[in-house]
Amino acid sequence: MGPREGSRDGRTELIDVADFEKDVLVASHTKPVLVDFWAPWCGPCRQLGPVLEKLAAEERAGFTLAKVNTDENQTVAAQFGIRGIPAVKLFVDGKVTDEFVGALPEREVRAWLRRALPSEAHRRYEAAHAALAAGHRNEAEALLEQALALEPGDAPASLLLAKLVLFKDPRRAGELAHARGVSSGDVEAIDALSALLVKGPPADLAEGAGRESYVAAVKALPRDLDGAMAALVDSVRRDRNYGDDLARRTLLMLFTVLGNEDELTRKHRRALEMALF
Repeated sequence: MGPREGSRDGRTELIDVADFEKDVLVASHTKPVLVDFWAPWCGPCRQLGPVLEKLAAEERAGFTLAKVNTDENQTVAAQFGIRGIPAVKLFVDGKVTDEFVGALPEREVRAWLRRALPSEAHRRYEAAHAALAAGHRNEAEALLEQALALEPGDAPASLLLAKLVLFKDPRRAGELAHARGVSSGDVEAIDALSALLVKGPPADLAEGAGRESYVAAVKALPRDLDGAMAALVDSVRRDRNYGDDLARRTLLMLFTVLGNEDELTRKHRRALEMALF
């Protein structure tokens, strides 16, 4: 049976799966896909099916309903360990995130969906990740602010927003990094850089060949991040051991906050490697 969209009420997002990879795994990166593994001869399947279709038809359902006939798709059923039907699995970003087996009443299915479906805040967070990957930092920041307005203190959103606002509002970045539930090695880097941006270079910096470049780097933050990172590399080049490896450690913290795919990270990581070796 080929893909089919729509239903009697014209609103249900429902498909009969023809290509599991495309219709479920790939599609679930855009919107959660609820898969109903069923068979025509299964009585409980006929009870559960209309309940799922009704919920999928609701205006704020938040998922696409996909039907997989296990008689016609035995390979897929085996791949996902279907031993009893009806079996319902929720796919998000290509992976099963929750599931249940049996014909639950509508009330219990609704309760399960409330627990299982990503929240609107989570969807804004995922959209922010996508925007950031595409190089749209302002859009990502706005989406994260929206996510935190919906779920104040959300740990992943707080940590990512802390990285984005660090260079323009270091004090807030430090506060965001310590939101309840945030547990990441990134917090240490945010804390240290936040203190550096607020207080400037330490007054008791030791003398040495790398001192001048290090001080220049700190003073350049955050108005000239590229120049600051270049000065840190220069400090390493002049004295790689200056201040107990201070310039290299500062660069590594900047790489952590900016991310491995950031253009400046890639540029100055190569320069650092050349300075070290």
